[in-house]
Amino acid sequence: MAPSSPHFLAIDQGGHASRALIFDAAGDIVAEAGVDIATRRLDGNRVEHDPEELVESIRRCIHEAEAGFDGEIAAAGLATQRSSIVCWDRTTGAALSPVISWQDRRAADWLRRFENRSADIHALTGLVLSPHYGASKLRWCLDHLPDVARALADGRLCCGPLASFLLFRLLGNRPFAVDPANGSRTLLWDCTTRTWSTALLDLFGVPGAALPRCVPTRHAYGALAIGDRTAPLEVCTGDQSAALFAFGEPWPDTVYINAGTGAFLQRGVGSRRAESATLLCSVVWEADGELSYVLEGTVNGAGSALRQIGDELGIGIETLDAAVTRALERTPAPPLFLNGVSGLGSPFWRSDFRSRFLGDADAEAKLVAVAESIVFLIAVNLEEMTRAAGPVRRLVLSGGLAAQDGLCRRLADLSGIAVERPVVREATARGLAWLVAGRPGNWLDEGEPETFAPAGDPALRDRFARWRAAVAAALR
Repeated sequence: MAPSSPHFLAIDQGGHASRALIFDAAGDIVAEAGVDIATRRLDGNRVEHDPEELVESIRRCIHEAEAGFDGEIAAAGLATQRSSIVCWDRTTGAALSPVISWQDRRAADWLRRFENRSADIHALTGLVLSPHYGASKLRWCLDHLPDVARALADGRLCCGPLASFLLFRLLGNRPFAVDPANGSRTLLWDCTTRTWSTALLDLFGVPGAALPRCVPTRHAYGALAIGDRTAPLEVCTGDQSAALFAFGEPWPDTVYINAGTGAFLQRGVGSRRAESATLLCSVVWEADGELSYVLEGTVNGAGSALRQIGDELGIGIETLDAAVTRALERTPAPPLFLNGVSGLGSPFWRSDFRSRFLGDADAEAKLVAVAESIVFLIAVNLEEMTRAAGPVRRLVLSGGLAAQDGLCRRLADLSGIAVERPVVREATARGLAWLVAGRPGNWLDEGEPETFAPAGDPALRDRFARWRAAVAAALR
């Protein structure tokens, strides 16, 4: 009897759900399951998840996906929210802190004391000084959570990216490791040497002995229980880093945009860092001597901004997408929205920016104003990428917001660049599975992408110009 073809498990732990998807050797999904998770928003700056809920959600969705699948899984991979952190007990594995989300800005005031070192920090890490990244969150836990302080004193403390905690809890050998994509979002990781920076550990007061060991993206992390069997977990990375590989090897003249809770723009720049004062540069892949960097732009308030205005307008999550679609088709002259949801990201980097509408409007016009603010923020990041790495010839848009035709058309019209919307929009899981499978050449999209060609929209360009002036005035 001929052996069955290999299958690959992709675990995608995101801001709203954990998902497990099983792919066959041709890149088709043969089984999948998802489990929603809760998000606690305690005030304007604090965003948390329950660590035990996240662990259980992953175990449950693996079980549900495996229950509907009859075959062998050759290998697995894990992709998580980057910049989210956890502290836990090295002996028991019990969490000692909440999962403090990448959206969380509770330690912003503390972090400002290091503004005179921001250029040095950027040179070492490829990041800007921002409370979205892990260092200030870890320091907050050390300063404010007695269980964390006691564990440190007793030599029991583990702390670091969410990915490291999940690996420790899900794998039988309890590895204490971190991959480049997640390590690089701590403000403690040197993206040239690809290790923890002693200078930054000292600067922020984070104990290096409590941080995980730095390993490549592809690594023998350990054995993952899948039903009554196990499979090796061989790739760990960040959600956006995995999404870059959803359609195979990334093209250097293409910007890949994954628009979900936030909208993240990535452009591959090869084996050497690209320099930009306003964008991020980080390692997206490291294995077997191969090293790949990306330039990245961040729009913090994408889907989260639409959900926030939906809540304010009394529009439920189950009807929000349809309401946005209708509004984008029917509202020709919306107001402007200055979008500081979860902080203003690149290229402005103001964590305390206050969101506001300019002008009165009805509910539909407000939805369009928020959607257009996402397009405007993507557009200014595209300009920065062009300055740093040359002309952009193609945009590939994936994620939940890619389903909005009106948003795709506006992005094409404003940027002057064709926007491709692939048939497969599960970018994180598909990219992760492709990496786990060894980057095969036979994984193709399920069909031709839908292309939105730029057609020009003078009224949109006028709103963009007024929006830019309003943001600049607000920042002053």
